[in-house]
Amino acid sequence: MSERRVPESIRALRSANFRLYFFGQAVSLLGSWIQQVALVWLVYRLTGSAALLGVTTFASLAPQLLLGPLAGAWIDKQDKRRCLIVVQSLLATQALTLAVLTALGWIGPTLIVAMSLLLGVLSSFDAPLRHSLINAFVESREDLPNALALNSMLVNGGRFFGPPVAGLLLGLSSEAVCFGLNALSFMALIFAVLRADGRMPEPVRGPVGRVFKEGARYVWDTWYVRVLIGVVIGVNLTASSYATLLPILAKDVFLGDAKTLGWLWGGAGGGAFLGTIVLTRVRSLARLSQGVVAAVAISAVALVGIGASHLPALAFAGLVLLGFGITVCNAGINMLLQSSTPETMRGRVVSFFMATRFGFDAIGGLAAGLLAAWWGVQVALWIEGVLLFVCLGFLFSHRGRLESDLRH
Repeated sequence: MSERRVPESIRALRSANFRLYFFGQAVSLLGSWIQQVALVWLVYRLTGSAALLGVTTFASLAPQLLLGPLAGAWIDKQDKRRCLIVVQSLLATQALTLAVLTALGWIGPTLIVAMSLLLGVLSSFDAPLRHSLINAFVESREDLPNALALNSMLVNGGRFFGPPVAGLLLGLSSEAVCFGLNALSFMALIFAVLRADGRMPEPVRGPVGRVFKEGARYVWDTWYVRVLIGVVIGVNLTASSYATLLPILAKDVFLGDAKTLGWLWGGAGGGAFLGTIVLTRVRSLARLSQGVVAAVAISAVALVGIGASHLPALAFAGLVLLGFGITVCNAGINMLLQSSTPETMRGRVVSFFMATRFGFDAIGGLAAGLLAAWWGVQVALWIEGVLLFVCLGFLFSHRGRLESDLRH
């Protein structure tokens, strides 16, 4: 693929190794989104419990908050290529087991929570591995922010295409088929990692405890890193928990079915995909930080708007905005952190980012499920919107210092 034929907005794809990695992840992430939609639908179809939706989401994400930073320190000491292949193989086994249990009719709330917990443990290693290896497959350091934006585009492309495909599959077949397809999808990334010839980073030396403490000290002592991680906590504790509430909106508020859920989720995915397209065109860290502030504001407005919606079309529009805001915030902060962090600290900073990104998403999902069970789904969305406006006030008042620190 010649440089002349590759648009500037996707310049990282000029690297053959990154192209392999990119397309391997595309297949794997699509399968993961299909499984996620099928799992929440299975939970609500079997139990009708909003609280159990929150518990399931919490179980699949909470281990990343507890294990993520330690996993990052351990990963920095290992052969990352080999570790990723092993973790992807274990994730495929988890999905296949879930498919078999569901097909045989042996699945129930206890097993669902247990399988979600296993998924969370494996994801604690998978997410930092996949992100920290991006730099190894990109030929030029100047292309790293673009590669990160393209990687985020993959995640959100899966969020856009995966839910409608899952809704269609659920209408034509069953949850077990969705889980089985996800098990197969992991083979694509394993193949890509085996074929790609990347520059693997040298393992960090020293005990895991010392490596972890060095990373934690850097995150806490560096002001802009501490603030950006705090914004990740605020956004994912509130806005990202919409995923837990979507089955309730689809079935109880809009009186729909699995296809309704798929389209609502696809609306958020479409907005997220648009957000990643915007990010591929941003080069300045100062402009990127301004975009993060704007994204928090958009997310807060969207949450309140969805809570006030009584028509699926209005909720769909709100979810497009919400998906856009969450993605620009999370992916933009990831780009800011990786672009401004020393090479020796990148893996550990990424692990802290991932831990807060998914860990507080888990806590937010649990809280959203409980709020919806007590006061209803729309009140839950309003409460989350108000909390995010408080976060926005802090970030807006410190935006000048944030831009200044990132320039240096």
